[in-house]
Amino acid sequence: MRILIINGPNLNLLGKRNPEIYGNRSFESFFDDLCGRYQTDIELTYHQTNHEGIIIDWLQDADGQFDGIVLNAGGYTHTSIAIADAIEAIQTPVVEVHISDISKREIFRKHSFLTPVCKKTIMGLGLEGYARAIEYFIGEKK
Repeated sequence: MRILIINGPNLNLLGKRNPEIYGNRSFESFFDDLCGRYQTDIELTYHQTNHEGIIIDWLQDADGQFDGIVLNAGGYTHTSIAIADAIEAIQTPVVEVHISDISKREIFRKHSFLTPVCKKTIMGLGLEGYARAIEYFIGEKK
């Protein structure tokens, strides 16, 4: 099974930015652990960008090439109809992940344009939410 993980803006700063919200570990370090955890079952690919159009390109390029996409669109979650449209346009299922619980954050973070077009939303579990998203795809394949 092939799964693509896409992280959006500012997630390159994990481990440095607001550790009280996002933790003190870099995503790259966590990704290494994920690869080790799923090394026999899953091929994981990871991308991060601060640019909306690149996220859209990656979603479109992944269609038919991956069994699932785990997407943390960061701040674009709350603003990007274009990313939502891209998710809706592809066949590859997408699970939306948020490290924090956006329903308990600032008012502008409570709404997600992505939730209605994603297969599942996982939030508030820290980095472990990414593993839960992978487990969702494993369960769907059985």
